[in-house]
Amino acid sequence: MRTVVFDLDGTLADTSGDLIAAANTCFARLGVADAVLHPRDDAATAFQGGRAMLRAGFDRLEHAWDEALIDRHYPVLLEAYAESIDVHTTLYPGAMPAVEALCGTGYAVAICTNKPEALARLLLGRLGVMPAFGEALIGADTLAVRKPDPEPLREAVRRAGGDPARALLVGDTVTDRETSRAAGVPSVLVGFGPAGATVADLEPDAVIETYDALPGVVRQLIG
Repeated sequence: MRTVVFDLDGTLADTSGDLIAAANTCFARLGVADAVLHPRDDAATAFQGGRAMLRAGFDRLEHAWDEALIDRHYPVLLEAYAESIDVHTTLYPGAMPAVEALCGTGYAVAICTNKPEALARLLLGRLGVMPAFGEALIGADTLAVRKPDPEPLREAVRRAGGDPARALLVGDTVTDRETSRAAGVPSVLVGFGPAGATVADLEPDAVIETYDALPGVVRQLIG
């Protein structure tokens, strides 16, 4: 079976507001009164993950940091995020109709994200869309490796009942492009996220500006 695998943050859903709020919680606990990161201006950083947000925030505060400091604050960020995971988060327009259209025409679907699996399941459940993907979800900690290693993508395809050689990854960052390249499958990057103006420079197999275009692009790339 042909399988379309989706990244989550910045691809299926705009999670930047809640991610940034969780990072700012860490800085507030250090006594910083004002928000350090902005949900719009720092959205691209948010989609790079929790540790990236912490590094960016400490840099902005001109606070000396090392990876040990980042590791100490990361669990605090995850706890804050879990408590308020769906306050500002929304699915991108057309995302789930595109998923439904793909399923209706014989494609399997799956999720491969670098968000911890439990948080990904929590968020998708809150958004009411987890049933669309069944058990075909791989998070950052599901396996011993994470994207851009190709194995999480391949395992997501297997869990969807598909063939890893007949798959496609929909994402929004260089990590997704590198993952698809390592797996030897096509990549489609979304052009409507915070890095939209530059995703074409990553030379994916296709860029979509709206989800309406995805089913047709998928047919062109994997039949």
